[in-house]
Amino acid sequence: MKHFYTLLITLITLTASAQVPAGYYDYATGSGYTLKTQLFKIINNVDDPEINNTVEEFQTVESYNSLDGFNATYELDFYYEVNGNTTILDMYSENPSGADPYNYTPVVDECGNFNGEGVCYNKEHVIPQSVFSSQLPMYSDAHHLIPTDGRVNGFRSNFPFGNVDNSQLVSQSGISNPTQNGSKLGEYLDLGYPVDYNGDVFEPIDEFKGDIARIYFYFVTRYEDQVSNWSSYAMFNGSSDQVLAEPFLSVLIDWHLNDPVSQKEIDRNNNIYYNHQNNRNPFVDHPEYVALIWNTTPDTEAPSDVTDLAASNPTDNTIDLSWTAATDNIAVSSYNIYVDGVNTFNTSNTTFTVPGLTADTNYCFTVKAKDTSGNESNFSNQACEMTTNNGSSGGDIDIFFSEYIEGSGTNKVLEIANFTGAAVDMSIYTLKLSANGNANWSTTYTFPNNTTINNQGVYVIANGGSIVCTSEYDDINNAITSFNGNDAIGLFKNDILIDILGDFNSSANYAQNTTLVRKPEIDRPTTTFDINEWNSFASNNCDDLGTHIQTLDVEDFTVTDIKLYPNPVKGNEVTIVSNEDISVEVYDLLGKKVSEQNITLEHQTLDISGLSKGMYIIRLNSSKGSISKKLIRQ
Repeated sequence: MKHFYTLLITLITLTASAQVPAGYYDYATGSGYTLKTQLFKIINNVDDPEINNTVEEFQTVESYNSLDGFNATYELDFYYEVNGNTTILDMYSENPSGADPYNYTPVVDECGNFNGEGVCYNKEHVIPQSVFSSQLPMYSDAHHLIPTDGRVNGFRSNFPFGNVDNSQLVSQSGISNPTQNGSKLGEYLDLGYPVDYNGDVFEPIDEFKGDIARIYFYFVTRYEDQVSNWSSYAMFNGSSDQVLAEPFLSVLIDWHLNDPVSQKEIDRNNNIYYNHQNNRNPFVDHPEYVALIWNTTPDTEAPSDVTDLAASNPTDNTIDLSWTAATDNIAVSSYNIYVDGVNTFNTSNTTFTVPGLTADTNYCFTVKAKDTSGNESNFSNQACEMTTNNGSSGGDIDIFFSEYIEGSGTNKVLEIANFTGAAVDMSIYTLKLSANGNANWSTTYTFPNNTTINNQGVYVIANGGSIVCTSEYDDINNAITSFNGNDAIGLFKNDILIDILGDFNSSANYAQNTTLVRKPEIDRPTTTFDINEWNSFASNNCDDLGTHIQTLDVEDFTVTDIKLYPNPVKGNEVTIVSNEDISVEVYDLLGKKVSEQNITLEHQTLDISGLSKGMYIIRLNSSKGSISKKLIRQ
């Protein structure tokens, strides 16, 4: 789920939305080359009936020239330079720890003629286009096309990637070797891999070796049905399964492990998916897939034990759990949750709301971590908590309908929001439809397995024929979205109605050809539909889809006299003035926590040196409550 937060002058506003589509990798369940083929079916542009129950996305084949606009908009240096948002990020000229030897202004400095390094930039095919005879869609696939200095691009030419022997550098007029940022071309350096290579290779700087490796892993996966038919290339072995020849497979795996996925890669992957060609690089989203596909040595190492398990926030029927993440030599895939010694739930998160409990009952919990090979850790510490006995039967804080689109044709969408304060497991929730005033619920929708809505997150269900704001959809279901403006739709918890759109057993129109968005002051579901709880918009209006705003009065918070300055800030420190010790959490606009620090009365400075330019949400927590503020780093 994407998350976005906005602070108004007199209101605390909480907002939420989505990122990697839910279900995108549901079909990726195997290992070895089976997993590679499963990923191929997910990210290619050919429909496959085997995966029609997942969010399969067809790659949009864009033109080669369309990358010019994409590069000028999205391939900018938000990560290393003070004024980087106006210059191209070039992996062959970037100096991550100091001033770049030269910078390029988008479009203005695009090649063009050049006679040396630092003159202009163009587009490099990381996998040389001669390998696939410059054919589409490989020729214009943005995942392996990067903006680079024109002269260095020509210098790299069609050489494979590898580690270079510094004593055997290639000499070429018009360019220094190494280049001005340290990239180099020379004879392959033998680092003891089982297979050697005799020839020249190109080596980027350490900061971008993992980027190059994950581009190769994407490319040989995306085009596994074609790669064996292409012309000879030193890095390929002529197969469609392993594809990458030794020693280059070992080199790329080492680069991948030593240079983990960066925020730059995550952003680039999202921009290519959402704003360009509609498919993703799985090895950026799931770096562990590399070892699962190309590591033939069985993984027998169990994850570390889960620590700091805590149970809190009991209600009559739920208890919240949280714990510190386990670690693993490859990757932790999920956690098994034991309720009174019985393995009952599984989640990939480090928080979980245990549903379906009995009021006024003590429960004890333990957790085991599980890795991608099925190895399991020992039990965590035990945490116990007693459910409450408030006896309430309705009107409690819970998830609720937050948006409804009944538009032209099959533009029909439902959105559900979670502002309960914790992630919600959707296994005990269903949706039901009553058409044309029918006295019975005729259609039932069950959420996909393991569906969770994060706190302040939303879940969007759409008709398969809907064409408005399709990037925000989490699931497609034609049955539950067959509604018209006079059909009642119910949200059920443990088969008990908790929220409703329309009037059950009535065929009166309440929202025909209309978009409804729940008002921000509504904080809980209701079993009686009230149109006054909704803002109405024109048909097919999806401006707010994928997000929801809930507004709380500042008076609800008891934190007093907290000041934050300067804001916006250009330096590396922000002063926070408080009348007591507080903890500070910093979140990016996707809802990811990027920093956490303690501020004391003696030291009231927040270090933001590790943050790139952009907008963040600062959450200030004291013993009396919490408050959120927007921070802009320039």
